[in-house]
Amino acid sequence: MIERRSYTRRLIEVEIPILLIVVFAIAPYVWMILTSIKPQAELAVFPVQYLPKNATLDHYRDLIARTSFAGSLFNSLVIATGAVVLGLGVAVPAAYAFSRFRFRARTGLMTGFLVINMFPIVLLIIPLFLMMRNLGLIDTYLGVIIGHSTFSIPFAIWMLTSYFNAIPKDLDEAAMIDGATRMETIRLVVLPLILPGLITAGIYIFITSWNEYLFAMMLSGQAVRTVTVALQLFIGEFTVQWGLLTAGGTLIALPVTLLFLVVQKRLVGGLTAGAVKS
Repeated sequence: MIERRSYTRRLIEVEIPILLIVVFAIAPYVWMILTSIKPQAELAVFPVQYLPKNATLDHYRDLIARTSFAGSLFNSLVIATGAVVLGLGVAVPAAYAFSRFRFRARTGLMTGFLVINMFPIVLLIIPLFLMMRNLGLIDTYLGVIIGHSTFSIPFAIWMLTSYFNAIPKDLDEAAMIDGATRMETIRLVVLPLILPGLITAGIYIFITSWNEYLFAMMLSGQAVRTVTVALQLFIGEFTVQWGLLTAGGTLIALPVTLLFLVVQKRLVGGLTAGAVKS
């Protein structure tokens, strides 16, 4: 009887609320996917028809064949990958320096990185746009990659610093006593030990860049238009192309979902390790 009561209480207090939260979170994505496979004639029927009677992939075919969305997908992939390379290329040595060395401006810089994340990124738009225009980087891959890296690098540095702090300095000293240089110590000894942290930071930068809209809209044009900006083209002043819009949204969510499923264990392990070892 006691076990029966405890199970009922757990069901009411834990499992049912969790199920409701999951349904609430997933419902918009399910609705988006169902809308993307509805024929055009079923999109405007009243009352609303939740399940398509005749599922079709016409919206996906039109999206790829009749629009420039495929090129925007490629642009987003290049930009997000470039942001990961640039972000980790800056965050790894910076985090190692903050972890291993003690210098006068260390606390101030770390606080500055934290303060940057407290302000809306919209405050950086105008000065960053003027800087990129003066450098001739507007509507270029490099310009958008640098823009996306400005708000992802500070968090990545904070995250990776906690991983470096978890690695004893004795390992660095032992490697250098054996004849390894500082760079060889980082590459051969330290980085393999913080691999979950690198994966976590890399995925964070990739997803942030992939989903970013404001910087991409200001720093890009027709040449390097990203998928988030391309979706806006399906929203007009008097009409919305729901079929193309939901098909595009589904294609945008697909790479990130697959990436998460592939590296799920390492990502969860990396987030847990960073939270515990910091």
